[in-house]
Amino acid sequence: MGRPFLYSRPPATTEESMDISTYFQDYLTVGAFAALGVVLVMVMLGVASVLSPSNPTKTKLMTYECGVDPVGTGWNQTYVRYYIFGLLFVIFDVEAVFIFPWALMTEELGMFGLVAILLFMLTLVEGLFYAIKKGVLVWE
Repeated sequence: MGRPFLYSRPPATTEESMDISTYFQDYLTVGAFAALGVVLVMVMLGVASVLSPSNPTKTKLMTYECGVDPVGTGWNQTYVRYYIFGLLFVIFDVEAVFIFPWALMTEELGMFGLVAILLFMLTLVEGLFYAIKKGVLVWE
């Protein structure tokens, strides 16, 4: 039996191969500059590590906290509510990013856009009430 039939693209013309070559040449240029940037950063870090003085003392290795002498160990447990508070801020900040384009397209979206944004806002308000119910926004 013969070979199974496999479809292959006909050979590219010279113009097509030139277009593809030019296309990839742009990526090659970007890649070369990115590699040059990485090499320069590595060289500068290497030069800095070789030329910088290194004479650590106990005072230099001590934790500096804005002019206040450190007391106790460097380990303190941070409450999770700070992270949750920050996460809530990010969520409601991103909400504004989603609402702004909707406000620009309100007339074009019509009733569908209104219902969609109302569902979006309802979900966010529900999340806000849930956070209030859980006491996340209560600052002690």
